[in-house]
Amino acid sequence: MAQPPSINYKTNPNVGSGVENYDYTTPLSNSGSDYPCKGELKYLGSKAAASVANYAPGGPFTIKLDGDATHSGGSCQASLSYDKGSTFTVIKSWIGDCPHMQPGSDQTLTGQIPSNAPAGDEVIFAWTWFNELGNREMYMNCAVVTIGGHASSRRHLEDDDDDSPSGGLDNSTRANALTPRAGLSGPTIFLANIGNGCGTVESKDVVFPTPGSAVQYGGNSAMRASPTGTCNGQKFTGGAVTGGDSSSGSSSGMPGDNS
Repeated sequence: MAQPPSINYKTNPNVGSGVENYDYTTPLSNSGSDYPCKGELKYLGSKAAASVANYAPGGPFTIKLDGDATHSGGSCQASLSYDKGSTFTVIKSWIGDCPHMQPGSDQTLTGQIPSNAPAGDEVIFAWTWFNELGNREMYMNCAVVTIGGHASSRRHLEDDDDDSPSGGLDNSTRANALTPRAGLSGPTIFLANIGNGCGTVESKDVVFPTPGSAVQYGGNSAMRASPTGTCNGQKFTGGAVTGGDSSSGSSSGMPGDNS
């Protein structure tokens, strides 16, 4: 994720010498050991994880992606975390053609920050992707952003000498059913293919069980399928999914699993 730039990604102006992450184009471990954010949240509280963007509640956001291996697209989500990555609340879902299937195309995604998003100066903005073709994987990039304010009061910006990590996170947060932040409405992030009992079907665009109110459909509607296993507290069999739309639209739930 080049915009907003992920923590320690090459386009991040705060990346320090020797800590640049060259593995952002690889998926999360299938054990979930590096969830969330490929382990980069250990830098929270240091200059490496300073805020890189300022968004207004109700205002637009833009995601720009690097890389050429699109795996024929898939489905993606954008989400926010206000509790250092323990929970993520979905703010937009793309079902199909995310990223865009054609390598080298303009990999830009747009959406809107919810109008009820609380202010915060160390908010985690996450982009997650479930590829259509290839191994069953989950990709996750995370940036630190500011919502509805300025990051000048952040503790790590006041300490010019602190570049060290601030510690790891409890991986027990890998469960699918997580509690969203109070005040920010929306479903919890969809998790699959990371050893949590939920999976996706190869050669299909996964239809998220709870995509939220902002949903954009793309690609071939015949290529959509529900997940497999137990996901977000529900059981699925990976069957074909009817409903939805081939263009932009809104939805608050999942169309039927026709398995």
